[in-house]
Amino acid sequence: MGIRKKSSKNPPVLSHDFVIQNHADIVSCVAMLFLLGLMFEVTSKVAVLFITVQYNVTISVNEGPEETTVNYFHHGLKDLATVFFYMLVAIIMHAIIQEYVLDKINRKMHFSKTKHSKFNESGQLSAFYLFSCVWGASIIMSENILADPASLWEGYPHRLMQFQMKFFYICQLGYWLHAFPELYFQKTKKEDIPRQVVYISLYLVHIAGAYLLSLNRLGLVLLVLHYFVELLFHMSRLVYFSNENRQTGFTVWAVLFVLGRLLTLSLSVLAVGFGLAGAEQQGLDIAEGNFNVLFVRITVLAAICLTQAFMMWKFINFQLRRWRERAQAQAVKKKAAPAKSRSSKKDKANGVNGALTPNGAESSRVKKEKSS
Repeated sequence: MGIRKKSSKNPPVLSHDFVIQNHADIVSCVAMLFLLGLMFEVTSKVAVLFITVQYNVTISVNEGPEETTVNYFHHGLKDLATVFFYMLVAIIMHAIIQEYVLDKINRKMHFSKTKHSKFNESGQLSAFYLFSCVWGASIIMSENILADPASLWEGYPHRLMQFQMKFFYICQLGYWLHAFPELYFQKTKKEDIPRQVVYISLYLVHIAGAYLLSLNRLGLVLLVLHYFVELLFHMSRLVYFSNENRQTGFTVWAVLFVLGRLLTLSLSVLAVGFGLAGAEQQGLDIAEGNFNVLFVRITVLAAICLTQAFMMWKFINFQLRRWRERAQAQAVKKKAAPAKSRSSKKDKANGVNGALTPNGAESSRVKKEKSS
């Protein structure tokens, strides 16, 4: 993310600078149009597609003498409209956090351009990861997934979802889709765009894959686990920017990162490789959301394993770069210490020699004559 500088000059309407400077207001107006559409009967049917969660299914459940109804949801093409609307909401929230929180901190801290960009990135992601972790953990508790880990694969396909589960996935897809236009709005440097495009695409592929392949429970658990580790990293980076001596968080993150990768692989192999392979419902049925065939299972496991291997490779390179920087810094300090000691010895010698110079002797002689 680049540095956004507000200038007193008003750029031409619909120019690049105008759109970047006023993108939050423009997007807010577009979102408001959808909300206003709910007020009129002619446009309400279209506006509902964008704002509310679609594909509602009501199921009757007999609990005791009374019969109750439970609302579930499944996925479909109409979800694209809902994801688009919440992508607009994510852009608005991004701008609010940037302007009212991060920009104010940046003005006080006086960061360099590099730190400014990284601070904005970590600040935005920390807020999102924290919110997603709390929300996802509450869904895991309500679904009793921790009490019954076998529910990750038992009862597959998990096509029907409760409202919170489906809305969670809609918001996740909307947030990561909003990251693409933010590359333009935040004036991201060209050299940083490929890195960000890669990790945004990886998020979208994995989240959409879990959503469409009816693996929403497994995807939720793995996503919360990953978000927790990433939250610790970005929080540690924010603390590091405030005080460079505080690096304990990176050590804790490094340990949890490796454990997170191992736990992700273990859960994936257990649920997909063994759980779904031994499930009763085998076969491909797109209408029912059943994708429990060997090819799909192998593809899912291969995607997860390759992603974890790629992340570990990036992690190892990151740690090696940090160790090299530390070694170079220590080498510079060691070279600087003897130089300082030599300079201090020379200063002392020059002071002694100055006291024994002829000028020094003459001055002492003049003082004696005056006193006499």
